[in-house]
Amino acid sequence: YMHPEVGVTSTDGACFGRNYFGRASAAETEDDEFADERAEILEEAAALKKLAMDYMHPEVGVTSTDGAAFGRNYFSRPSAPSTEDVEEAEERALVLAEAAALKKSAVDYMHPEVGVTTTDATAFGRNYFNRYSAFEVDVPKKETESPQASQDMAAVQSLAAAVKGANLPSTKSTKLSSSDHDVSGAKKSASTVNLFGLSEAF
Repeated sequence: YMHPEVGVTSTDGACFGRNYFGRASAAETEDDEFADERAEILEEAAALKKLAMDYMHPEVGVTSTDGAAFGRNYFSRPSAPSTEDVEEAEERALVLAEAAALKKSAVDYMHPEVGVTTTDATAFGRNYFNRYSAFEVDVPKKETESPQASQDMAAVQSLAAAVKGANLPSTKSTKLSSSDHDVSGAKKSASTVNLFGLSEAF
């Protein structure tokens, strides 16, 4: 009883027995060293899992039951730089992209002389007016002067030359009163035309 490690010795061949712990139907057991190692590994795995959850889900926050534990949030402190949410950042980026697209469309509309530039070798186009199926358009030509217009121009030029070269007699200014009387001479009508010698040139 006091020394079980000595074991039992017997010389009787009919005496036999089996180990309770090493029997075939015994529950699986492990040594103390293996059990301690397994418990340590499981504890480390649980700690790593907690750290991973804290890193991947910062919105959960930190819970503590210690009244002496205190701290402040790094992101909501008074001296923290201003930040924006992910949704607001995505919305702002979308608004800026739409504004840039509208600006490009406005510039393309207001400045057609700039033309369209592209670096795509497969992009091509053709002129609507120079295409093979385009309708024939007659280009208006400068109209030549008709013979009648040439004759009228020649007549005007000859009349101007005749007036310029005519020897006009000296004229005397005639003052008419309100009763169509020549102050200085005979009576004349208001519809009288004085040619000043032009009748003599023709």
